[in-house]
Amino acid sequence: MTTNKPVASLSLDLDNQWSYMKTHGDSGWETFPSYLDIVVPRVLNFLQERGLKITFFVVGQDASLQKNFKAIRSIADAGHEIGNHSFNHEPWLHLYSEQQIEDELAKAEGYIEQATGQKTIGFRGPGYSLSLSVLHVLARRGYSYDASTLPTFLGPLARAYYFMTTKLSPEEKETRKRLFGGVRDGLRPIRPYRWQLEGFTDQLIEIPVTTMPLFRVPFHVSYILYLSHFSPFLAKLYFRMAMKLCQLSRISPSLLLHPLDFLGGDDVKELSFFPAMDLPGEKKVKFVGEILDIYSKYFTIVPIKEHARAIAKEKNIMRFEPRFQSAENIPAS
Repeated sequence: MTTNKPVASLSLDLDNQWSYMKTHGDSGWETFPSYLDIVVPRVLNFLQERGLKITFFVVGQDASLQKNFKAIRSIADAGHEIGNHSFNHEPWLHLYSEQQIEDELAKAEGYIEQATGQKTIGFRGPGYSLSLSVLHVLARRGYSYDASTLPTFLGPLARAYYFMTTKLSPEEKETRKRLFGGVRDGLRPIRPYRWQLEGFTDQLIEIPVTTMPLFRVPFHVSYILYLSHFSPFLAKLYFRMAMKLCQLSRISPSLLLHPLDFLGGDDVKELSFFPAMDLPGEKKVKFVGEILDIYSKYFTIVPIKEHARAIAKEKNIMRFEPRFQSAENIPAS
């Protein structure tokens, strides 16, 4: 079946319960508590009902544990793309040395391929963490795309709200000070582009987590769910406006999902500190379905690898040489 709708991608960061607890500074994460056996079948059924294939960014630590093998394998068996979301899921990945990043990605790749049978060609940093060293490692290891950037000015506000819910020490807050990005991230391109890296060919494409053209405010599904607390109607209107602006700007967006978009406080009481976790899982799933119905009216939804291939064929694709803050190794376009 042919369609004239432009291509847009959909992905899900398969962050697990322990990884949220770890970043939040909660005790008990070291036993790697998991909700994958609940959320993965729920999401796969949701996607099958809509005939969608997407990208799942998997954490290597989860792929290394036998208790998660069935759930993670079922994602690949259902025909979805598997991406690399690091091994330890530490949003301070940008503080790693290049050799530490190399080891981190290689370890994740090995366990993910063992669990799914797929070799990863795409990466997303935990907490949108990125550095020049990460880009060098990705290029050296033959990745086709990175999807770690979130071009918005609201990162510091999201981080401040998040820190209010924690009991982190000053040292722990220091390592997390780039969580959700900084103000300068709002200056990054919204459109997909190629990274120009010295010493490497320019094969590495960046697929940003798209934010609203002109305003640079987020519209990933977790954010829309948060807005639905105030008014479901206005939340959907906000999302439609984002879609219309992408259409008018000729931007092919990349929309992001998280497991908590499908889980409520009735499923995981330990994560009640997250916004919208007072909603039951069933209500969330219904609302996410309505959002994706809107998305599919404007665009043809594909995994990120297909989105990146389509971008790679464009003759006028933007190219950017990464520039970094010396203290934090954070790129600015």
